[in-house]
Amino acid sequence: MSDRVCVGAITGSFGVRGEARLKSFCAEPADIATYGPLATEDGARIFEVTLTRPVKSGFAARLTGVTSKEAADALRGTRLYAPRDALPSLPDDEYYHADLIGLTVLDTGGAEMGRVAAVLNHGAGDILEVRGTGPKGSVLVPFTRAIVPTVDLATGRIIIDPPDGLFDD
Repeated sequence: MSDRVCVGAITGSFGVRGEARLKSFCAEPADIATYGPLATEDGARIFEVTLTRPVKSGFAARLTGVTSKEAADALRGTRLYAPRDALPSLPDDEYYHADLIGLTVLDTGGAEMGRVAAVLNHGAGDILEVRGTGPKGSVLVPFTRAIVPTVDLATGRIIIDPPDGLFDD
């Protein structure tokens, strides 16, 4: 598990006074400003975030050190990370996506199916991208209790009960 979690991204500028447009990945979108300073993926830049207003697909925000439209536009696509210890603890059946990536995926019989390469969400629910060793490459597995009955972060394993044919070549 990483000591930082991606909580949002800068999607460009808002207006001409240096505000940035932020997309929040938080369950409560406005919480992005409550997790303390946010850092870039490489940790090279750290920003204090002040939300100024909701806008389409996110928020307009002031970021420390960003004072012009050009500076905000230059940060487009930058992902923002919060320290894990600043985030709330989750109930037993909820997980941060960052905690799932890299876990070993086993079927109910104990056969290794691959590792979680990504957690995707296109609006209908979370999907695990499981990268296996076979010729099929990646397999998309719906992250539902019926198909993924067990997630064991302590041992780094996920047990799945995939529908017939999902992993067939």
